[in-house]
Amino acid sequence: MVQFSLPKNSRMTTGKTWPKPEGAANVRKFKIYRWNPDDGENPRVDTYFLDMDTCGPMVLDALIKIKNEIDPTLTFRRSCREGICGSCAMNIDGINTLACIYGMDEIKGDVAIYPLPHMPVIKDLIPDLTHFYAQHASIMPWLETKTNRPAKEWKQSIEDRKKLDGLYECVMCASCSTSCPSYWWNGDRYLGPAALLHAYRWIIDSRDEATPERLDQLEDPFKLYRCHTIMNCAKTCPKGLNPAKAISHIKQMMVERSV
Repeated sequence: MVQFSLPKNSRMTTGKTWPKPEGAANVRKFKIYRWNPDDGENPRVDTYFLDMDTCGPMVLDALIKIKNEIDPTLTFRRSCREGICGSCAMNIDGINTLACIYGMDEIKGDVAIYPLPHMPVIKDLIPDLTHFYAQHASIMPWLETKTNRPAKEWKQSIEDRKKLDGLYECVMCASCSTSCPSYWWNGDRYLGPAALLHAYRWIIDSRDEATPERLDQLEDPFKLYRCHTIMNCAKTCPKGLNPAKAISHIKQMMVERSV
């Protein structure tokens, strides 16, 4: 079950219902989570109606249309509109995904849009990802070397490069981590699927020379081992990646080096 974090000492209240567009034959209802920390009001769900004959095919198109034509106070993140930057991650129809690549035709009935679950909310559909990014930084997401820098580049075989497929494509949208019950319960200490996927990406990079140090850093009851292979991360990833598989490989490397 998806869980959403409400601001402290608050409760959900009845939101505003905006009028339907006049003369529209193809109307769709949108129910969107709203919360403004500056107005002193409780969170609410506002209801909007759109003429889908004048709207683009993606959920992000609908959000932009609502903001431009109905309610300019609606707040959300977006940038590339091509599933590359990860900015517009949110919970749509009960699924953590990217609004820019999630089609309206994939949703039946009313469209419910909430911020990513179990994260502090800055405003409306914008979660506070400060802790999430700090966890990513903690796994040293860069090439770590000890030998002298080559004159031109660090070379890598085609076979070794292929090992990074299914890892480097992560856009750090946080959809996987915020769908993980283990991360909900232990997010202060468990690094979560996204950070661990990136950790494995550098651990197996043939050019990296800090694998022992990286594994030492993850040898912790919570950082790595709170993963219980629930598989929500793989199911929800908008890029089709499998963080649980990467985590299992790290665990296997921990076993092999202890033998």
